[in-house]
Amino acid sequence: MTDRISVARADWDALNLLLDEMQANAQPVAEAVTPPMVPVTESVSTDTRTARFFRDGEEGEGRFYDFLRGNKMLGPKISATEFEGCDSIIRACGNAGWGLSWVAYALATTYHETAHTMQPIKEIGGTAYFTRMYDIRGNRPHVARDLGNTQPGDGAKFAGRGYVQLTGRRNYTKATDKLRALGFDVDLVADPDRAMEPEIAAAILVLGMREGWFTGRDIDDDLPAGKPGTLAQFTASRDIINGRDKQELIAGYAVDFQTGLQQGGYRLAA
Repeated sequence: MTDRISVARADWDALNLLLDEMQANAQPVAEAVTPPMVPVTESVSTDTRTARFFRDGEEGEGRFYDFLRGNKMLGPKISATEFEGCDSIIRACGNAGWGLSWVAYALATTYHETAHTMQPIKEIGGTAYFTRMYDIRGNRPHVARDLGNTQPGDGAKFAGRGYVQLTGRRNYTKATDKLRALGFDVDLVADPDRAMEPEIAAAILVLGMREGWFTGRDIDDDLPAGKPGTLAQFTASRDIINGRDKQELIAGYAVDFQTGLQQGGYRLAA
């Protein structure tokens, strides 16, 4: 699906140019054996689960990505993985009933935390580092206990993963229970690397920001649910994730994502 999205959005002009050249150079073909014309938009159509959150469907979703290309947040040719990340987050937010400013801040947070890749990441470090920092056998056993890392090896097994780092056996267990309640067939305790899947990482991001998993603060503490957020409100919202770290920078990203969503006509699906 993501490869098809990339063609439909980033390569649309090039694809149309190629089709024009092919048609200009084509040899006449007998009508009896001419196959029916299939519209290009059908063969490369995007996932309508995401498009349904834009007022004009795929056209509106396209305007959102056009804005991101235009202000150079992503692109100039948006990759399939960038589309995959953005779409997974918009779907997770839309399915949770999130309004404009909340979606914008989720996208901005992901943009910052993933170094602009929009893909889930794993915490930097190796087994020795994770053991030292998070394992019951390491240098900080009190931190290990707080994270629920009570078994030797838990520090490395339950290191940070996702759009926002999910860390510790206790949090992987909590996320598993919450995701299963939403219909996900997943066991992050048995297979923690599944937190690196975009759809799962997006669901964890939405749950964590809404329920205050990361700092005890949640997204409705500073941002309006049903109308655009201001720069000041986005700045204050950083405490959902990580205190005041880079709060002005991320607030600027959120304003840009919000503008793109507005230009695309983001709305909650009926």
